[in-house]
Amino acid sequence: MLFTTAVFACLFLPLVLAGFFIAARISHSAAATWLFGASLFFYGYWMPEFTLLLIGSIVGNFFVGTRIGRTPRATAKHWLVAGLAANLMLLAYFKYANFFVDNLNAMVGFNWNVGRVLLPVGISFFTFTQIAFLADAYQKGVREYKFIHYGLFVTYFPHLIAGPVLHHSQMMPQFDDAQTYRWNTAQVAGGLAIFAIGLFKKVVLADGISPYADAVFKPAETGLSPDLHEAWLGALAYTFQIYFDFSGYSDMAVGLSWLFNVRLPFNFNSPYRATNISDFWRRWHMSLSTFLRDYLYIALGGNRYGPARRYANLAITMVLGGLWHGANWTFVFWGGLHGLYLVLNHGFRALCGKTLLGRLSRSPIFLVLTWMLTMLSVIVAWVFFRAETFSGAWRMLRGMAGENLTGQVHPLLWNAGMQFSTGARWCFVLGVIAFLAPNSNRIGTRVLDLCRIHTTARAWVGGAALAASLFLVLMNTARDSVSAFIYFNF
Repeated sequence: MLFTTAVFACLFLPLVLAGFFIAARISHSAAATWLFGASLFFYGYWMPEFTLLLIGSIVGNFFVGTRIGRTPRATAKHWLVAGLAANLMLLAYFKYANFFVDNLNAMVGFNWNVGRVLLPVGISFFTFTQIAFLADAYQKGVREYKFIHYGLFVTYFPHLIAGPVLHHSQMMPQFDDAQTYRWNTAQVAGGLAIFAIGLFKKVVLADGISPYADAVFKPAETGLSPDLHEAWLGALAYTFQIYFDFSGYSDMAVGLSWLFNVRLPFNFNSPYRATNISDFWRRWHMSLSTFLRDYLYIALGGNRYGPARRYANLAITMVLGGLWHGANWTFVFWGGLHGLYLVLNHGFRALCGKTLLGRLSRSPIFLVLTWMLTMLSVIVAWVFFRAETFSGAWRMLRGMAGENLTGQVHPLLWNAGMQFSTGARWCFVLGVIAFLAPNSNRIGTRVLDLCRIHTTARAWVGGAALAASLFLVLMNTARDSVSAFIYFNF
């Protein structure tokens, strides 16, 4: 079930919201149970055949987590290892079995066939969430003995499919807080406002520019070579498509949670304003970056064993982060590129030293140059992220490098019934919004504060946001097809 559909906005969400606060009048446990059941229904509506898999994962991890919390540390470590292994094996089978077998067959000439293993939607997110829980249970003494709260923590529908990756400490205190179960008009108005902003980003901006990316990337996969303008338009179109697609989802997840008096961590913070690649990863998919840092980079040794080991750990972390996004060598290469970018960035900073770096960071010219270099690096990497094969990615890059000079007619765009000038205007507008417009996290926070202070603002904000949301949902429903969020594939 997509946030952008009429079924969700006009049926599922009102029923779940009303049921939650009605059940809360009976007991907080009843309300949590209702929301847990609704979240399972939300997942099952999308992929009913994997609902039992999700429930089994929750039950298994809850059992292991309680064993970690109730046994001596030496025994708890064995439970931790067993739990991590089970989660990783589950993820490996469903996400990487076909990838592994196909590559093994290609290398050694075998003809093994395991069939086509379907990828359960959201498996990466609910698996990583539970891995974090087990690690925190062992390292930080986290305890959770209420199964309903744990199940809700994992399945909570605003984050279940595409994040953010949540931590036990971020959610459990909220499920125990009595304020969570009381209707709050200010929270509802603020939540609808940021939900409407995210819906606009997805339905209008991301879906509006996506045809221009498809018109160039898809022919490149079939062997056609884009010209200079087409290649850059396709690369920029996808750069903005994924930005507003994921930013829109992140806003909607936060806004939906505010309706239930739950605060999700912000997961997206204007990453295209970053002036270096480290800053980019502090702003893009912030919860995943934190997870990779805390549970992979630091576990590998972090920066504790000298510069060489530190750079190796950075590279390994990003390669595995790329593989997490998908079972394809282009994702691995994308992660490797970002690993290389991070190594070069940290190496440059170490070479400059704090004094020189402090002087350079105060120079507007230096900041503009580093921002341009960061954006160029990100755009080049996005080409591999979007391309299905290396041959398609190389055709795109060769086109961007000017291998095919631009003529009067841009054949790939012309064949798709599109004009370069229209796509260029789209990219210009989206660039202005991404680089200069106020951050939606800050907008949402200010709107929420306004609604808390001024009673009349709640009605105006809530009414306008509700009307805008319904209009956007109806507009999206009227289309020939409804597009899923890009991160649903991961």
